Amino acid sequence: MEIIEDKQEGIVKLIINGELDASTAIEMDNKLKALLDQSQTKVIFDCEALNYISSAGVGVFISFVDDFKVDGGNFVFYNMQENVHQVFTMLGLDNILSIVSSEEDAKATI
Repeated sequence: MEIIEDKQEGIVKLIINGELDASTAIEMDNKLKALLDQSQTKVIFDCEALNYISSAGVGVFISFVDDFKVDGGNFVFYNMQENVHQVFTMLGLDNILSIVSSEEDAKATI
């Protein structure tokens, strides 16, 4: 997995490439911790190149939901591939996490 960071207009965009599973979840966990340490709590995730996500990968995001909502922050997912979106839907996470179709919608939702 590769995480590409792009900061723009007070929002951090993270582009996720590859697979987010048990072996790469720690990398995402460290990235999210670093953003919190920098008080960067408005994050959008471009999931177009995220090919696969495991329960460990999903768990990373769930563990940070409340931390990012402090002080008006949030994170939003967009450009999600159907197979990845199905994982979020099957787990009922589409009711907890914000998932939209485009970057523009993500920025408007954040």
